Amino acid sequence: MANKIVLDQASMQRALTRITYEILEHNKGGQNLILVGVKTRGEYLAHRIADRLEQLEGVQIPVMAIDISDYRDDRLNKHSKLGLDEEDQVNIIDKNIVLVDDVLFTGRTTRAALDALIQIGRPKTISLAVLIDRGHRELPIRADFVGKNIPTAQNEKIQVKVKEIDEVDEVEIVH
Repeated sequence: MANKIVLDQASMQRALTRITYEILEHNKGGQNLILVGVKTRGEYLAHRIADRLEQLEGVQIPVMAIDISDYRDDRLNKHSKLGLDEEDQVNIIDKNIVLVDDVLFTGRTTRAALDALIQIGRPKTISLAVLIDRGHRELPIRADFVGKNIPTAQNEKIQVKVKEIDEVDEVEIVH
């Protein structure tokens, strides 16, 4: 069975624009807002959303990248280092955080990101924005902002490609 492209560049851009507007509406603007992208592709998506927020609201939104690999519950080296690069770290206490990731699947990556964020400080709120929600949750986690829901079989994978790394913007189902 061949891979199937489910979002092309234009569809991806529309989904990110929709997420941006929903974030603005939910937060009543861009004040007191920080975007935190889950490395690797979530980081690039967070920057794109921040750029669009700046175009719409005229305010620069801080963007941080978080590496959750040491916070995963399926790894042995739990909590060996802080999830944020020091140069990326911004004070998150009492801020409205939007955690940005490319795909929401079991919820374990999101749980790990929440653990890493809480270790850094206590934000006012944390919302979750994902480009793709593919279902199959193992934890009680849901996204607040979703670009597209794509139901998949358990044995399928969703591959998000971004120009910054992959030289193309697209999302495909990999069989």
